[in-house]
Amino acid sequence: MIKSIFSILITGIFLSACNMLHSTTTIQANDAFILGNNKHGQFSASVTNVSTSPLTVWQYPIDGGRHSPLTLQPAANVKLKVGKNTALRIENSSDKSVDVKLDVKGDVGLSMGYKN
Repeated sequence: MIKSIFSILITGIFLSACNMLHSTTTIQANDAFILGNNKHGQFSASVTNVSTSPLTVWQYPIDGGRHSPLTLQPAANVKLKVGKNTALRIENSSDKSVDVKLDVKGDVGLSMGYKN
C-alpha cells in the first residue's frame, strides 16, 4: 500500500515537471524572440526582464494579427495566459542585447526562434 502511494506521488511529480519550461534567453539589439509560433494548446508564461532596457511583449495568433501589447520595464515581471495557437513576441528595440527569464506552464511543445 505504501509503495503504491509513493509510486503515484512520484509519477505525479514527474508528469507535472514535464509540463514546465524554464529558460533565460538573450535577445540581440533590435531583434525579437518568438515563443509558440506553431499549433499548440494554451500555456501561461511568467516573463521577467532581467536587463536594463525595456521590452515590448505582444500576443500574435498564428493565423494573423496581434494584440495585448505591454511594455516590460527593467526588473519587472508579468504573468500572461496565452491562448491556443497564439505566439508571444518579445521585442528588444534597444541598441544592446537584453536577457529575459521565461517560466512556462501548460503546453510546452512550443517553437522558439528569433525574428528581426
